[in-house]
Amino acid sequence: MPGLLRGVARTAVISGTATAVSNRVSRRQAGRWARQEEEHAPQRTYAAAQPPAPTPTPAPAATPMDAKISQLQQLGQLKDQGVLSAEEFEAQKSRILAS
Repeated sequence: MPGLLRGVARTAVISGTATAVSNRVSRRQAGRWARQEEEHAPQRTYAAAQPPAPTPTPAPAATPMDAKISQLQQLGQLKDQGVLSAEEFEAQKSRILAS
């Protein structure tokens, strides 16, 4: 009986080792095939299809610039009315344009 158990155990170890080696070889081969396809895929796709034309981006809303323009117009009116001095006008104009 001990000889039979030893033989079964040896067969199990050999079978497990063979399975592990086989799985490792399969994973390595699959990795090689994947790398080969990655290397050749860009060439095939570039030759097969042109990249799509870039879609035109919509113009950004001009609200920030419109707001600055209206602030500058109000500032000009205040200067014309004599509420702001030339120095105050220039300081506020610089602040608006810098924002």
